Amino acid sequence: MSQTERIIKGAEDLFLTAGIKSITMDDIARHLGMSKKTIYQFFRDKNELVVALTKQKLKEDEDQMNDIISKSNNVIEEMINMTKCSEEIFSRINPIVIHDLQKYHPEAWNDFQKFKAEVLIQKMEELLIKGMGQGYVRKDIDVKIMARMRVNQVELGFNTSIFPVSEFSPWKVQVQFLDHFNYGICTLEGYKLLNEYKNINNE
Repeated sequence: MSQTERIIKGAEDLFLTAGIKSITMDDIARHLGMSKKTIYQFFRDKNELVVALTKQKLKEDEDQMNDIISKSNNVIEEMINMTKCSEEIFSRINPIVIHDLQKYHPEAWNDFQKFKAEVLIQKMEELLIKGMGQGYVRKDIDVKIMARMRVNQVELGFNTSIFPVSEFSPWKVQVQFLDHFNYGICTLEGYKLLNEYKNINNE
């Protein structure tokens, strides 16, 4: 692992647990057992580090999605596998990270929004159209509307003014949204298959 990768990974560990704003470059240096001066050789400031981390995470997410799509036999399996993949991601995210990104790191936030619009929504539209062709997704749904709704639900789930962390587990909120969406778009055939996969996974 290169120094740059080590610094990004160290920052990620701290950001995910405590949010971005409360973590200083000193904290990151201490966590990694290196001098702050070393970090500044690679990153001009914390914002540059946050942008680099965001870009890397979005690239990893895209690669992971493409991998799932290539290995799944049908759209329902894709949806189930995406859920499992999301669980790993969402269960580690402190909702404050999303808030901090939006408020204090506009460049990284714009990268995230761009990724949402250009990658996530497009992939979701493709998935729905493919599912219609396979007979598992209802033909009467508006693909453009449903894709946008689904992708933006994720952010809604991390909105702590709607779902305070003291009352709701962020991952549980995401699972409820996902389940509601998956069952809502399915034909009867898709519904049966979704139940089968869920039972296999729960056993």
